[in-house]
Formats: sequence, C-alpha cells, structure tokens
Amino acid sequence: MVNSDMQTVEGIPVPTRSKTEEPIPEKKPKKAKDKTGTPPSRFSLRMTANWWRSLQCIGMSLHFLAPPRPPNPDFTKSIPSTLATTKGQFTLQFYVPEGYNKDPNSDKWPVVVNFHGGGFTLGSASDDARFARFILEKCHAVFVSVDYRLAPECPFPTAVDDGADALLYIIKNAVELRLDSNRIATSGFSAGGNIALTAPIRLYEHRKTAEVPEHRIIAVATWYPITDYTLTRAERRASALRPEATLPPTLTNLFDASYLFPPELDLAHPCLSPSRASDEILMESLPPNLIFYTCEWDMLLREGEELAQRLQKPPISKNVYYTMIPGVAHGWDKGPNPMKPPPKSEKLYGECCRKLKAIFEEDQTHSILHFPIKLPPLLHPKLKDENNSD
Repeated sequence: MVNSDMQTVEGIPVPTRSKTEEPIPEKKPKKAKDKTGTPPSRFSLRMTANWWRSLQCIGMSLHFLAPPRPPNPDFTKSIPSTLATTKGQFTLQFYVPEGYNKDPNSDKWPVVVNFHGGGFTLGSASDDARFARFILEKCHAVFVSVDYRLAPECPFPTAVDDGADALLYIIKNAVELRLDSNRIATSGFSAGGNIALTAPIRLYEHRKTAEVPEHRIIAVATWYPITDYTLTRAERRASALRPEATLPPTLTNLFDASYLFPPELDLAHPCLSPSRASDEILMESLPPNLIFYTCEWDMLLREGEELAQRLQKPPISKNVYYTMIPGVAHGWDKGPNPMKPPPKSEKLYGECCRKLKAIFEEDQTHSILHFPIKLPPLLHPKLKDENNSD
C-alpha cells in the first residue's frame, strides 16, 4: 500500500524527498532557457521518458485492479491534427453511458472531454478511467479521453493544439456522435488540468481566423493543474506546506526540459500559463463554470488557488467551485494500490460529477427557456471536517 504522503505520477510511487532547501533564483524566468538551462539532448530525454513510461504502465495496471474495476472504452477514433505544426494522428477514447447503445435514436448527450496527467511526458488516455465511470453514472454524459501527443517527441504547443483539435472534432461531428455541442465540458488532471483550461483558449484563438460551428463549452473541471510556468520549481517547493512531499527534481526537470522547447519559448504564453493570460482572454475563452480541486501538500496548490480566486472576482466573474483537498499530495488519486481506490478519490469524483450534472441540466433548462445562466459561486478555502473521511 502506498502512503498518503507519497507522490504518485500516473501510478508510479515517488518516495518522499529530504528537506534540503533549493536556492530560489533571483529573477523570474521569462524564456524556457531561463528555466531549464542547457537541457539534455532530445534523444536523451526520449530515452529517460520511455523508462518512466514503462514504470507508469506497471503502476496504472495496479491502480486499475482495485474494485470496482474501471470501464474500458466503448470505441475509439483516430483523428488527424489540424492545428499543430507537427502533423500527425492521435486517438480519442469514447466511454458512453447506459442508454447510449440501447437506443441508437437517442441524441443530444452532454460530453466531457478529458485530458490525462503526467507532466506532458507520461500517461495515456485510459489513465482516468475511474473518473470516467463517475461521469457515466452520475452525469449520464459521454466521456471522451484524449490521447494527446507527448513531449519530448512533441513539445509545447502540440498537447494544447491536440486538445483544441479534439474539441473541434467533437463540435464538427456532434450529430454523427449524437452529442450536444451546446453542452460540452472539459476536464483534466495535473498537466491535463492545464489542457482543460488552455484548449478552450487555443480554440478561442482559432475562432478569430476560422469559422467554427455553433457550440458552447459550459464547464471546466480541473484537478491539481499547473497554471503558471513563470514560477520556478524551487519557488513552488518553498511555498508548499510540505516541500519534502512534492515531486522530486528528477521528474520535474524531465517534464520541464521535455515540454518547454525551444529555448526561446515565452513562459507567459496564455496557452502555456493560463494564470498569465489577460482578463480579456480569460473572460472570452473560458466557460462560465469552473470546478477546481487542489491538493494541500502539492507545490501547485498556490497557483491553482490564486487562479480560481482571480476567475471568480470582477472583472472576470466566473462561477467558481473551489475545493482544497486536505492531507493529500499531488496525484494522490492515481495511487497503485490493487486492493482499494485511493482514499477520498471516489467521494470527490462523485462530488465533482454532481456539480457537472447540475451544470448540464441547468444549461439545458435555460437553453429551452432562453434565459441566461447564473449558478451561485461556491468558493471554499478547504473541505469541511465531514469531507475528510474516505
């Protein structure tokens, strides 16, 4: 069994670090080279990433053994990239709720487009299958998990471009797939939580130069996302409640060197660091409802919390549902325990899906009546005591 204070990266247990302090750079990094220095060769990064990916397969296999077993995709679609400069194909995994296959004439299913975690370097579309089960059962929505292309083979912005391409595919093929293009949500974990926010920003940019069929993205559910690459890892660790429980430099250096390329990359780009996007971009590109989950012992806690607060306040004024999960580290919900799901994960997945279901149903009602949507904001600094139980 993995301790609750042990980090897991897509199912890989990472031992707790020593409390040795890292020096914090005097200047904020502005370019990728300011953050990564002289990184290893791309070949070396690929070799290291492949080693971690092999461990990840073992860890996630154990994660999936715990009852109840997560569902398998009902079907997949391989789609071409249209937005990325690095052309290629990537896969969408479709998980459908009960009733979708029983009634082929049913249509207008809400859809959640999901992005897995792994520092943009590890992971696969099946990693969030446990969360998919809750989307199917609690939201009665279709769950589409995106197997976006990974770094270092495909550094920024390929993952975000693939995320926006996935949304475009859903929008353009909604009738064939029997989906409601006016009830789309995005979700994601860690790096995928970043894409859940930045794919709509990328789609907003695309709409400025190209026609996109009518659609509405109405919610984002983002779990412990990375939102500000202008912060150094040393800054993040120093701000963490338990710096020794954060991801070790071995992994974070690999993630940064793999994804942040080329060296002149602007770290404040809104599709990389949504925390650095302008108020106008955030108002125009992000949906009206955002659900944030952060982890108390995570080095990403502060930036996620600050972005959630900024999105709720004027002039952006989104409906923000924020929960800080006490007593857990980054990626706690992917722990490789074959006996039972990680503590609190199922309760919180269910809570998130109930919020999404309410948003989907509220939107459908108001769309029929042509009334504007306004859901009450619920910004919680932390879970109440009764939420601390498993």
